[in-house]
Amino acid sequence: MDFKAVLTDALASASGLEAQDIGPMIETPANPELGDLALPCFKLAKTFRKAPALIAAELKEKLGYVEGFSRIEAVGGYLNFFTDKSAFARTVISRVLTQGDKYGSSDEGAGRNVCVEYSSINIAKPFGIHHITTTVLGNSLKRIYDHLGFHTISINHLGDWGTQFGKMIVAYNLWGDREKIENGNSMRELVALYVKFHEEAEKHPELNDEARAAFHRIEMHEPADWALFQWFKDVTLKDVAKVYDLLGITFDSYAGESFYEDKMPAIIKELEDKGISKVDKGMTIVDLSEYDMPPCIILKSDGSTIYATRDIAAAKYRKETYDFYKSLYVVAYQQNLHFRQFFKVLELMGYEWAKDCVHVNFGMISMEDMTFSTRKGNAIYLEDVLNTAIEKTLHIIEEKSPNLENKEEVARQVGVGALVFSVLYNNRIKDYTFSWDKSLNFDGETGPYAQYTYARSCSVLRKAAEADKGGACAAAIDYSVLSDDASAALLRAIDTLPEAIRAAAEKYEPYLISRKVIEICSAFNKFYYDNRIMDDDAAVRAARVALTKAAGIAIRVGLFLVGLEAPERM
Repeated sequence: MDFKAVLTDALASASGLEAQDIGPMIETPANPELGDLALPCFKLAKTFRKAPALIAAELKEKLGYVEGFSRIEAVGGYLNFFTDKSAFARTVISRVLTQGDKYGSSDEGAGRNVCVEYSSINIAKPFGIHHITTTVLGNSLKRIYDHLGFHTISINHLGDWGTQFGKMIVAYNLWGDREKIENGNSMRELVALYVKFHEEAEKHPELNDEARAAFHRIEMHEPADWALFQWFKDVTLKDVAKVYDLLGITFDSYAGESFYEDKMPAIIKELEDKGISKVDKGMTIVDLSEYDMPPCIILKSDGSTIYATRDIAAAKYRKETYDFYKSLYVVAYQQNLHFRQFFKVLELMGYEWAKDCVHVNFGMISMEDMTFSTRKGNAIYLEDVLNTAIEKTLHIIEEKSPNLENKEEVARQVGVGALVFSVLYNNRIKDYTFSWDKSLNFDGETGPYAQYTYARSCSVLRKAAEADKGGACAAAIDYSVLSDDASAALLRAIDTLPEAIRAAAEKYEPYLISRKVIEICSAFNKFYYDNRIMDDDAAVRAARVALTKAAGIAIRVGLFLVGLEAPERM
């Protein structure tokens, strides 16, 4: 039974309103003592020209009884509904056990494509800790939209164009060692060359002229320089694959800035033909002063393109190629102005789909008061942070569970998960300082806590299966025993996970799922301590085991959607 759907239909009939209008008004009270579902009647005051309290009282009288609900209360301007606990438990558990890892999924996105651009690393530069948010946030959004039936296209929009590659060419030709780069720590060798270039350029400014000339040769596809440029890309992608493997992340497209370079002339001509661009001080710009924004530069005074131009070309290409329903750009808030400008230019070009382009911005992450600068060579490599998390977790596991099998694999799952969960546990726009002690805590609102709770549910199920010789749920389930406060709270938390998933997609906020996972884990642990799951009464045991299994599935689904694995033993 879908309690909200049943209630929506009943309220529509009693009020004379359309179900599609009254349904969104129904909410879940934060305090369960105020009901399992509630209808605030304040928005109806204008429609019915009555006080909210009077509307609530009249609707209660008209409703009388609603299937699946034990009572209805009119309190002030609210109409509060209390579900029949036994029916609610049966409905929630049956739904979760039937859907399994598809719990909370839907087909609402069927036939619609969503492009998600994230991570977007720079070639020949470090895959640093500052990339973690875009990488895991984008991956989570991809999984969420997949779960809701959309077809997602994950795009790693590589930063692979610009004068910095001329600098790399010059640095490599002067000081590079191909064998050392290919057989050593590739990225660090390339970064060392980049740092050396800037050190030397301070003493010999003419190196900057050589770099500009080298990049021009790349633009002209001169064989030797183009081959080196492509080699830098190959080396970088091979190196960063280790990090993506640790995070369980793959991409459908690595089309970066260079991919769109041959598409620039058509964009520039279109802007000119439509009278949108103009030349100002030698630069081609789109004047956005009317919209309280500085001009969007299309061509610099030397005739070279800028990343805004390439983004316009990329957006048009993606619409033509994927016909996206939405195109998400998971990029830090420092680029807010850029995206406002870029989207406005698309709108001025007459593309109505510009409204479907969304900048999913986020705050910055810092770690141990360290700052990041490739030029100075003090990068904090993401791979190092992940490996440190794994090592620290392995040490904790060896202390807490020395006999655990596959300790290294569990340490990887938990260590990586700790970092990912810590990033996705708060509103994305907030700046965040990473803390080892907090993130690796098995008792707080952390990834390890959620994973440990899931492992606990698996342990219960193993014991149940062993005790009943594989027939832990064979007895008829007495759902009425799940009416205690702890069981009811766990059922409510599980039941609202699908709602959190939909809200996360609508708001581009995976933290709504992370918080819901912690709520389910907290409720399960209270249920675990308050109730004897392996009760002597077979029907009671079957009910509590079924609820345990449902909780485990919900936790596993939630963890997956935010990018974590769920180890069965810890």
